[in-house]
Amino acid sequence: MHGTLKRSAGGFVLRADDGARWGLELGRTPVDLVEKRVRVAGVAIDTDVLQVHAIGPDVG
Repeated sequence: MHGTLKRSAGGFVLRADDGARWGLELGRTPVDLVEKRVRVAGVAIDTDVLQVHAIGPDVG
């Protein structure tokens, strides 16, 4: 999934390219990626929450 990483009161959210907003459960804090385009790999554990396995810059 691709989008922009944003901070939220509860942690981090992904504003996906399709307009969806996903709350992210992360193992690490990706402060270097905030407000940047990212690629996220993970599993939906709720209708709007992703358990993230990998996150990095979207270079493509």
